Amino acid sequence: QVQPVDSGGGLVQAGGSLRLSCAASERTFSTYAMGWFRQAPGKEREFVAAIRWGAGITYYADSVKGRFTISRDSAKNTVYLQMNSLKPEDTAVYYCAATYSGGYLRPQDYEYWGQGTQVTVSS
Repeated sequence: QVQPVDSGGGLVQAGGSLRLSCAASERTFSTYAMGWFRQAPGKEREFVAAIRWGAGITYYADSVKGRFTISRDSAKNTVYLQMNSLKPEDTAVYYCAATYSGGYLRPQDYEYWGQGTQVTVSS
């Protein structure tokens, strides 16, 4: 059973950085995929980044490529989202998620979700 707990959001100035963390009770990270999604008020939840534990392959939305990095620490059962060069349009609630399926890019691909952590980027 995977129970993600996401944290690390906050207020940051445009151009700054934040690192989000997602701790999971499931300890076998090498066989699972973890992802980050975000949702701004009035908008659909959108894909941000994902990582396949076993293969070490990462995926990013075009809007965050070159700025965000997803990684994991298997010893701590934790996935991270390092966010650099933040923009006001990055403002949203960020959710980590875990899946046992083969899809990684859509919200419907994920079965387990964190509670969300607010990221606010000021101009």
